[in-house]
Amino acid sequence: MYEKETLLPHSQTTGLHVRPRPLWLTFAHVAAFCLLAKISFDAFISPSFTSHDGAELLSKCPQVEPLFPSQDTPELSKMDAYIASPKFVNETAARMAGAIQIPSQSYDDLGPVGEDKRWDVMFDLAEYLEKTFPLTHTTLKLEKINTHGLLYTWQGSNEDLKPTVFMAHQDVVPVAESTVDQWTHPPFSGFFDGKYIWGRGSADCKNNLVGILEAVELLIDAGFQPKRTLILSFGFDEETSGKEGAQHLANALISRYGKNGGAVIVDEGAGYSTIWGTPFALPAVAEKGYIDVEIIVRMPGGHSSIPPVHNGIGVIAELAMLIEANRYEPHLHTENPFLGLLQCGAAHSPEFPSKLKKLLPSHNGAVCSKKDKLALEAAKEGDMVKYLFTTSASPDVIGGGVKNNALPERTRLLVNHRVNVGDHTSDVQERLKKLAQQVADKHNLTVNAFGDVVETPRSITLNTNKDVLEPAPVTPTSVNGVTPYSVLSGTTRALYGEKLLMAPGLSTGNTDTRFYWDLTPHIFRFEPGWDPENEGFSGIHTVDEKIGVFAHIKGIQWYSLFIRNMDETELA
Repeated sequence: MYEKETLLPHSQTTGLHVRPRPLWLTFAHVAAFCLLAKISFDAFISPSFTSHDGAELLSKCPQVEPLFPSQDTPELSKMDAYIASPKFVNETAARMAGAIQIPSQSYDDLGPVGEDKRWDVMFDLAEYLEKTFPLTHTTLKLEKINTHGLLYTWQGSNEDLKPTVFMAHQDVVPVAESTVDQWTHPPFSGFFDGKYIWGRGSADCKNNLVGILEAVELLIDAGFQPKRTLILSFGFDEETSGKEGAQHLANALISRYGKNGGAVIVDEGAGYSTIWGTPFALPAVAEKGYIDVEIIVRMPGGHSSIPPVHNGIGVIAELAMLIEANRYEPHLHTENPFLGLLQCGAAHSPEFPSKLKKLLPSHNGAVCSKKDKLALEAAKEGDMVKYLFTTSASPDVIGGGVKNNALPERTRLLVNHRVNVGDHTSDVQERLKKLAQQVADKHNLTVNAFGDVVETPRSITLNTNKDVLEPAPVTPTSVNGVTPYSVLSGTTRALYGEKLLMAPGLSTGNTDTRFYWDLTPHIFRFEPGWDPENEGFSGIHTVDEKIGVFAHIKGIQWYSLFIRNMDETELA
């Protein structure tokens, strides 16, 4: 009502009378401007995007040639053949099984490192890795960072070259006792059935941890001597926060090599998918932001036999429903990597939807409508797609009241948000503040929002914890000249063939790379192992987690190729 009133003409004042412009005329002028802008765009700009020969579309999704290392000694050739042999299949499956059998679970309520005995399982895993990969542990320098962080350095001969950094985490999400009997094979068995390796951590991400060490062990055995330093940085609490592991590891590396001192980082992340009839590799070059907002409603207590019309539980439930009823609109900001995937689909995929292809050329930041037509159309593919370019708001935890005959005096709601690339956590705060104010006005409450606020009687208080994280900087994906993305792309296409296309991907969650932004702008969250015949369910974070042994071995091959390709590039 207030906003509508501000658009209406003010009452007549003394002095010269100026007839106010009718509201319909204002709207007509705006509509005419939009129409004129659209006509201009269609006439002069759009044709350059929609040329029928497809050259413009192809230019937006260039593909690099497969990249093979030139150094190919007899020992390295023998190594490549060994990785592809049946003997290696059984050996690496056994090594993976041994890692899975160590239940390195991390819990949200873990106490300090060195005090909480539940951390001690990490000693067992470190000892297992040392025993299983002896050449790595005698050749590389190993530092223990904050007790359980494993930082390996394979020193290169050319100190002018920035190091390559491989990341993985040692910890796994806990297995709920109530679900153990639902597993096809026990969750910490590491059972190998000839096709899959089963168990918690097999796909998240002991496959990366073991795969990286397998590649390094094999290269050492083959006599490979790197020119470019290789860093292996393995955290141990990624599944809870990364603050004890990755944060300390990143600080050590940034202190040692300086800001932008790394050439490239490859961590866990997105993998491969067949979309619109075309297989794509989708290394995540960005991550959504993160913010938890705690909402506290304080209202008078009393005996439950004399209830008011609304108590704190009802009020906070009303606010939760208001949050769900006011979901964020899909929006594709120009920096969002999903826009690049759409451009790749339009350029290369025969089954790419015609509606999306029609909307792509006109998608830009200067639109008259608040509705992002391209994003809304793409969102029809379902929530898994929609939330790649939409801020999510999810009420996840609620509590209030202490007794069945006492009205709640303090009720709490926790709302988790994953912030769209191009948006900011401050946008979330402002939106929640407005929604809370609507409920507060209705129930005669005050709103205390963010900053150094305190809870007061009859109030709604909004707070954030310390884990507020803006969307990650977007990794450059230029392939002009030799770039980290071009090396990653060329390595991937060398391993899987030219039918596989590269496109930028996006992670809706957050990895340990959140602490490494200052080490290099070239961060790729990528799961390099892929079995095109087995793209199905991997069970990450749930029952029956498993990984196909073929995909695991392909990951080992990829790490080996990437190390050698990075060693031969002209990147500083």
